[in-house]
Amino acid sequence: MTAPPVKSRARWEHFPHGADIGIRGFGATPAQAFEQAALALTAAVTHAPIAPSNAIEVTCEAPDLELLLVDWLNKIIYEMAVRRMLFSGFDVRIEGTSLAATLWGEGVDVDRHAPACEAKGATYTALRVAQEDDGVWSAACVVDV
Repeated sequence: MTAPPVKSRARWEHFPHGADIGIRGFGATPAQAFEQAALALTAAVTHAPIAPSNAIEVTCEAPDLELLLVDWLNKIIYEMAVRRMLFSGFDVRIEGTSLAATLWGEGVDVDRHAPACEAKGATYTALRVAQEDDGVWSAACVVDV
């Protein structure tokens, strides 16, 4: 039996995990949960406003949704590192186990953004992507910081 459609209850949260940080996104669809997980990743780095000045297109593919989440978050971490950017907006499109997304953000301004940490990589620890009994999708893992 399929769960009833869910109105947008998109949100994100952090959960404790030793020296690292757990991130979890929730949404009406896997794509929306992935967007919220990306916002949680950004919030682990800074709480400062990030202007959506530049758009970056990314793609990734994996054998299943859980591995796709890790690849997705690691793609964002890679883009943050090589472009020296932070992102505040995410438009994720998932078809099967392929993801295409647009990331919006701006260059890091150390004084204004005051980064709290550097995300090093998404891990398989606490990795879970699933539709809950109430129909809401969740996407979670631990990020090495």
